[in-house]
Amino acid sequence: MGALLGPAEIRELAATLDVTPTKKLGQNFVHDANTVRRIVSIAGVTPQSKVLEVGPGLGSLTLGLTETGAPVTAVEIDARLAAHLPTTVAAMQPDARLTVVHQDAMQVSAEDLPVLPTHLVANLPYNVSVPVLLHLLATFPSLVRSLVMVQAEVGYRLAAGPGSKVYGSPSVKAAWYGSWRIAGQVSRQVFWPVPNVDSVLVGFDRHEPPGDEQLRSRVFTLVDAAFQQRRKMLRQALSGVLGGSAHASEVLEAAGIAPTARGEELGVDDFVRLGRTVLAAAGGAAADTTA
Repeated sequence: MGALLGPAEIRELAATLDVTPTKKLGQNFVHDANTVRRIVSIAGVTPQSKVLEVGPGLGSLTLGLTETGAPVTAVEIDARLAAHLPTTVAAMQPDARLTVVHQDAMQVSAEDLPVLPTHLVANLPYNVSVPVLLHLLATFPSLVRSLVMVQAEVGYRLAAGPGSKVYGSPSVKAAWYGSWRIAGQVSRQVFWPVPNVDSVLVGFDRHEPPGDEQLRSRVFTLVDAAFQQRRKMLRQALSGVLGGSAHASEVLEAAGIAPTARGEELGVDDFVRLGRTVLAAAGGAAADTTA
């Protein structure tokens, strides 16, 4: 096994680089080797995996990933951290297969990476975790498996099903791409600085998406409208995007959904069915599968 960073090394690196963790970038660095190896193990990373890491920071999780022998592409928005990460990893694991991309994860595309990733493993910045996840899943269909560390509240929302109190727009959008599960808890004490929120590990396995980009776009629009006023009946909540409550009721009934239902009662399959009905009514029937 290769060497990993501990608390002393993390603080020394931060001091050397004059890095003060910021809330703006959601920076909380993991300094516990056992936690790092646990994450890598649960993620199922093997030497054959092509790993994408977002927000590697000082390199704690990066070193855990590279010690598996897998090629790792780390996307880092902070210029100082991106510039120094290869030096840190090379000093501790000379044979590591690492590429660092200095880029905003919300802007990263296939052209930015040396290879299309199969696994996403990351300690995601809490303030942008859901947008980053949805962007990466849409941008890289090659991602078949993911394990991310996020704020507990966000993690439970991602993994929630219909009827849950925390079920919402992110739950449905995430489910478009595959299945989600809570894969473990993470102690606050393994971070520096210690965050004031709890963290969880959320696992993802990709399924074939239920439709093409046209359908996805329409479904996500319906989802946003349904949860923007989540306590309202769907015939009211969707009236703005479906041409009034009367027409919304007609479309909902045509899709086999009660107009008096609320968004929190519908699963992704229900929203997909509704999206297909809307497109068909508009003369743009959605394809059954996506390429």
